[in-house]
Amino acid sequence: MNAIPLEYYLTVAGVLFSIGCIGFLLRRNLLVLLMSIELMLNAVNLTLVAFNRMYPQSHGGQVFAFFVIVVAAAEAAIGLAIVLAFFRVRKTIRSDDADLLRN
Repeated sequence: MNAIPLEYYLTVAGVLFSIGCIGFLLRRNLLVLLMSIELMLNAVNLTLVAFNRMYPQSHGGQVFAFFVIVVAAAEAAIGLAIVLAFFRVRKTIRSDDADLLRN
């Protein structure tokens, strides 16, 4: 059986995390920002599960990945609710217009 080396998983996770960081820092659409955060969380999950493959007797990496998935689901639900509320008030989803809510 040809096992995929750990370095390949970490490389893919690093690329995914970098794409998520770049998307979060450069985009102004709130929905794209939420998707970028999800991409970064999925990269973390890939890293946790990849390291868990090194020690199959321990399920710590998979348990942590499960909790990250739960946090990501909660973040998506709350984030979308905030985006919808923001859209109702300002009729836009650009993050630059969010500072206008401080009045």
